[in-house]
Amino acid sequence: MSGHAIELILSRQLADCLSVPVFIVDPKGNLLFYNTPAEQVLGKKFEDTGQMSVGDWGTSFNPHDEEGNPIPPEGLPLVQTIKTELPAHRTFWINSLENKSTRISVTSIPIIGRSEVFSGAMAIFWDNELHL
Repeated sequence: MSGHAIELILSRQLADCLSVPVFIVDPKGNLLFYNTPAEQVLGKKFEDTGQMSVGDWGTSFNPHDEEGNPIPPEGLPLVQTIKTELPAHRTFWINSLENKSTRISVTSIPIIGRSEVFSGAMAIFWDNELHL
């Protein structure tokens, strides 16, 4: 993550310490990092997927509603936060990269530094089957 805003670097350090899954993206929506708890839900280690564009991560996990209807990237909380620079929340289903279907709740927040510049966003999510 060298070359990124200090706020993104610190967000990654925070994500490494959390017991809940975390996704971090830059202002364009490029996935920069997800932590170990996210790897368990998503079915693949970050070191194996690496950074991804919003078009890739927004569809790779096949987000869908209760009826199985696909949710386009712009319907995902993290993409909404990138566009509006405001928090967003939604509960929906994903398929892990191992094809396991999981109902998750996602809350995304903007990452804005002291200079009030939008540096990206963070999504915290959890498997609704788990009791945290």
